[in-house]
Amino acid sequence: MENMVQIQVLPEQLHDEEFILKTANKKNRGNKEDFPYFYIRKRSIDARKKPVKYNLQVVLSLEKPELSVPFIAYGNVADKPSIHIIGAGPAGLYAALEAIELGYKPVVYERGKDVRERRRDLAAINKEHIVNPESNYCYGEGGAGTYSDGKLYTRSKKRGNVLKVLELFVQFGSPYDILVDAHPHIGTNKLPKIITAMREQIIASGGEVHFNTKVTDFFIENKKIVGLELDHENKVDVEHVVLATGHSARDIFDLLKSKNVKMEAKGFALGVRIEHPQALIDKIQYHGRVNDEFLPPATYSLVTQVKDTGVYSFCMCPGGIVAPCATSPGEVVTNGWSPSKRNNPYSNSGIVVEVDPKLLPNYSPDNPFVGLEFQASVEKACWIAGGKTQAVPAQRMLDFVNRRVSKDLPKSSHQPGMVSVDLNKVLPPFIANALRKAFKDFGKKMEGYLTNDAVLMAPESRTSSPVSIPRDPETLQHVEIAGLYPCGEGAGYAGGIASAAVDGVNCVQAIVKSIEKA
Repeated sequence: MENMVQIQVLPEQLHDEEFILKTANKKNRGNKEDFPYFYIRKRSIDARKKPVKYNLQVVLSLEKPELSVPFIAYGNVADKPSIHIIGAGPAGLYAALEAIELGYKPVVYERGKDVRERRRDLAAINKEHIVNPESNYCYGEGGAGTYSDGKLYTRSKKRGNVLKVLELFVQFGSPYDILVDAHPHIGTNKLPKIITAMREQIIASGGEVHFNTKVTDFFIENKKIVGLELDHENKVDVEHVVLATGHSARDIFDLLKSKNVKMEAKGFALGVRIEHPQALIDKIQYHGRVNDEFLPPATYSLVTQVKDTGVYSFCMCPGGIVAPCATSPGEVVTNGWSPSKRNNPYSNSGIVVEVDPKLLPNYSPDNPFVGLEFQASVEKACWIAGGKTQAVPAQRMLDFVNRRVSKDLPKSSHQPGMVSVDLNKVLPPFIANALRKAFKDFGKKMEGYLTNDAVLMAPESRTSSPVSIPRDPETLQHVEIAGLYPCGEGAGYAGGIASAAVDGVNCVQAIVKSIEKA
């Protein structure tokens, strides 16, 4: 027998099991006898006012609980019909695992390298400013998610089975806590091992994973995809293709356009990545508590409206690192990540402005790339402003608001470095204007946030794909091309690791449903 209650505890009481059990039993007054055991089902921090507390969803039990997840035993599918998957990011990997579970052989093509080999290319972009267009923070095993933090929170819970996604992460090596925390996080240092375990399972079950293999052409006959060209030379016949190439694979968009595959311009967001001292964010959010052993590094979530345009924080990384995420030479892109302990001295977050493609100067309903072209132009302008290296153009926060070039810049986690510029002259005027007004508003919402101790780095531009690939809402196939399943962030149907994984699962389920119907 079990019974669930909600309680609050102080941070220093979080690991006092005797206190939690006693408090939970006291809350559960309907029973004559106390329960001897408990486990925590959900955990979140309530820092809205003093004192900071933890909200706990406590399950009282008569038996000692064994915390585990349902274990999926994957069979061998080596001789089963194939489902071809382009991209080994969260959408692609979860699509492959779902295919095996449903009795089909996944064949995965990934243009980049495996997680171990990717590290050399990440070191090259950080230390030597060399961008490998096939292997970087966005391309390679695990996709952008592997080296950008592993935050698993998603609001897209109506789109599919988020719990299954999290449980599979646990099955392949993630800490069980991701099932408990309200905002689950794995950490960039732990993700490679988990991603490797997923790939090893795919191969052990008879699936295929091909690294350094780029799709260079699609063969379409009678409005149906029938083949793929790999590396400009090898052709493979296909019937069902999951297109999970991520939000940065611009060459895939170009290829689809050359094949007259329908695409649409999509709204996205663009701005800067801001870095504060983590101690400052802790002090603001935890009402003066700093370097507290009982509390994790503090996070924040900010949103405001500037003349009917949304400006908001994105991918907030406490105790994190700002990373250079360009995918081609001649551009600069920022992103952020945190290790599992979130123990770096800085916090960072994207602060981005909504971009409606219909309001861009070159908008045309016949041009699905208007947002992509705008995005690319900003990234190139920032590369030029930074000295045509991976050093980012940067400015202290108050200096930006007051339109003055910073005389110096603070220390930063961004390894390729920073160049002091006036970002008001680098960013498009409507982006810069919205950011200045938003920062003033954020300074009122979080006293101390608006400070010259914070530095802005530009641009934060890869928040989501500026292009969508339309699909039928029932079959999930492309609206015109049978057998092609646009999937995940690159197609416009996800916004992070968990939602992309869910979409990969959904696409494979749709494929199997169509096969069984035939």
